Amino acid sequence: MTKISVQRGDITTMDVDAIVNAANTSLLGGGGVDGAIHRAAGPQLLEECRALNGCATGQAKITKGYNLKARHVIHTVGPIWNGGKSGEPQLLRDAYTNSLMLGMENGLRTIAIPNISTGVYGYPKDLAAQTAIGAVQDFVRKQPDAYDEIIFVCFGDDNYFLYQQLLYCTC
Repeated sequence: MTKISVQRGDITTMDVDAIVNAANTSLLGGGGVDGAIHRAAGPQLLEECRALNGCATGQAKITKGYNLKARHVIHTVGPIWNGGKSGEPQLLRDAYTNSLMLGMENGLRTIAIPNISTGVYGYPKDLAAQTAIGAVQDFVRKQPDAYDEIIFVCFGDDNYFLYQQLLYCTC
């Protein structure tokens, strides 16, 4: 059975089969998690991403991890928050689900996922966390042995405590 956990830290330092990159549609790097992953992985990542011809919102693509401890990077594009009336919840759910499907299809056993769309894309953190956890739990219910561990990696304390509460609270 897949273990779901939450850790506070820097996703670029995770020693897992894959980390998920909260990318933009070009896949050519940006700010936040995306920029940090590209810097840590090195220029080969950008080179491989150029050949992928971008990625639609809610979809996912995989590359090597290059200079990262993670052997692969799964790039997914979360939605830009527009008040929730432009399909954002489903697109965010799709970003998580499609990332997990792609990892499973590639035989990966451990995966670390950031808080997708909560930075410059402006998705409210509490709503994003509920969607993320729901998507991952639904995936695990349908594919209970697909992974050994799925780790939500939170860079800041606010997301870390929010995910802790939503994952572990029995209230």
